[in-house]
Amino acid sequence: MIKADVLVDSKAWIKFIANPNIYIKKRLKKAEKKISIFKKNKLTFTLLLSDKREIKELNKKFRKKNKTTDILSFPFHEKKKIHNLIRKKNNNIYLGDIIINLSKIIKQGKKKNFFIIFDKIWIHGLTHLLGCRHKSNKDFHVMQKLENKIIKSIE
Repeated sequence: MIKADVLVDSKAWIKFIANPNIYIKKRLKKAEKKISIFKKNKLTFTLLLSDKREIKELNKKFRKKNKTTDILSFPFHEKKKIHNLIRKKNNNIYLGDIIINLSKIIKQGKKKNFFIIFDKIWIHGLTHLLGCRHKSNKDFHVMQKLENKIIKSIE
């Protein structure tokens, strides 16, 4: 089972997603049926839907970058530990936090559907919480493969 605690920090989100909790819950329920790691453990994460001001402050505080970004992910566990916990099965695992910046999605969404961009971004953050990184080409391809698998599972 996988569950998200969705928090809305900016009221502007409601213009695009009437009920973000229900939207994410439906997506995760679909993914749960097809992604084995979601079936074997009780996974939870927090998703904060924010604005550019908040995400810029968090980016500066935690990453020492004084600029906005589309997403920040804060894994609760180190890569090795999360992989071990997931392998053991039947664990209650808190994965971490994801913060998404609405203004970046709107900018990217001018060329594509808002929901397509939003799904790709939160799923990218989720893969970070699951221990994926993209520092090397090999890591990038592993992460991309999992992202694509999750995206296909929610379509």
